[in-house]
Amino acid sequence: MKPPKPKIRVVCPGATALLALAALGGCAHYVPLPLAQTPPLAPAAAALPGVQPGAPLGVAQVAALAVENNPDLRAVRARRGVAQAQLIQAGVIANPSLTGAILPLIAGVGTMTAWNIGLSQDIKSLITYRPRRRAGALSAQQVDADILWQEWQVAGQARQLAVDLIMADRSRPRLVEAFDLLSRRNAVLQQALAAGNATLVTAAPTLVALQNARTSLQTLDQRRLSIRHQLNALLGLVPEAVVPLSSAIDLPPWDPAAARQSLATLPDRRPDLLALRLGYAAQDQNVRVAILSQFPDLILGGSVSSDNSGVTNAGPNATVGLPIFDRNQGNVAIANATRAQLHAEYSARLAGAVGQVGALLSEMEQVSGQLAVVRRDLPAARLAAQRASNAFGASNLDERSYVDLVTNFFAKEQEIMNLELALLDRQVALQTLLGAGLSSVEALPPSPMGAGARK
Repeated sequence: MKPPKPKIRVVCPGATALLALAALGGCAHYVPLPLAQTPPLAPAAAALPGVQPGAPLGVAQVAALAVENNPDLRAVRARRGVAQAQLIQAGVIANPSLTGAILPLIAGVGTMTAWNIGLSQDIKSLITYRPRRRAGALSAQQVDADILWQEWQVAGQARQLAVDLIMADRSRPRLVEAFDLLSRRNAVLQQALAAGNATLVTAAPTLVALQNARTSLQTLDQRRLSIRHQLNALLGLVPEAVVPLSSAIDLPPWDPAAARQSLATLPDRRPDLLALRLGYAAQDQNVRVAILSQFPDLILGGSVSSDNSGVTNAGPNATVGLPIFDRNQGNVAIANATRAQLHAEYSARLAGAVGQVGALLSEMEQVSGQLAVVRRDLPAARLAAQRASNAFGASNLDERSYVDLVTNFFAKEQEIMNLELALLDRQVALQTLLGAGLSSVEALPPSPMGAGARK
């Protein structure tokens, strides 16, 4: 009598194909992303969104355009997508493992094909899920706060460049006037010197003053061109573009007393400080993950199997790692040390922020006092220059005294311009540090984990 043939179970090809298609349906697909072949720079200010052709731009408009069009900010904002992707990954639960085998009968007394199938899940990944998810949410918010801080910096830089350019345009006519006046006097003296009607001692002061005036004018023109190039780069424009600026400087209202009072709430309003706090909170969650990961690896599941004689068994199974050598002590030490480092960095940044604001306020008080003194001296210098012109025209004043008094008046005017610029530069820097007229931290996207994620 022949032994019965072993029974072989055949899996339906259609069901297999459906399972494969279902698995592939949730997979990502490759999409090419070619690099730009030409620099993404606008040819003129009018090409920027929201700019009317020919209309002069105020300081506030320039700052807003810089935040919207700055190429570096566009690259920084791409970090938000990376942070959101990392948050998604932090919320993904580890997949269960499916094992199985088919063992056809080759020899022996068995009568059928043996098989087994099992399903298991890593329990340790479930234990660390919540702190990992919180750490991902806090890290995503940290990126948002970092981006906002970068926007503050770009807006502040745009304000400062616009103010510097407007002030340079204001001071240039006076330098040109001084240069033209000294050029005319030097031409007369050179003719007199060639005719023997003047001496080198008489002509030398005017020539030296003319050369100094030319140097001042050239230095200012070089500075104006450099500022224009910096502003164009900030706005995403080609270097040769000209940004039409309004002559008025429209900065947010300034109150030194209110600025000093706002120091108490600075940690809650500065995006960089908030970003450090969020980073510290995320690292605190990572410390929890490292501590929870000290527990042994634990994999729980169940399996069912049938041997070659048709005996079927089923039941639970477990795999436990023995923490003999690796108790995650290294990762715990790294997590604690990183948290301590972030704690120290936050303290240092907070101290630097408060100290920087206090120093700028003190410098503004000093420059304001110096500006008041020079403004008080200006009428006397103007009157002396007028009298010198009248006296020189009546041949009652020598050439050197006339040049000294006239150039002193121009120098006083230029000194006032320089002090006003120094005061405005510090005001812009302070308003950037304090966030005056800029987006507040309340404008940050809400936390995916709820309102408590920022605390």
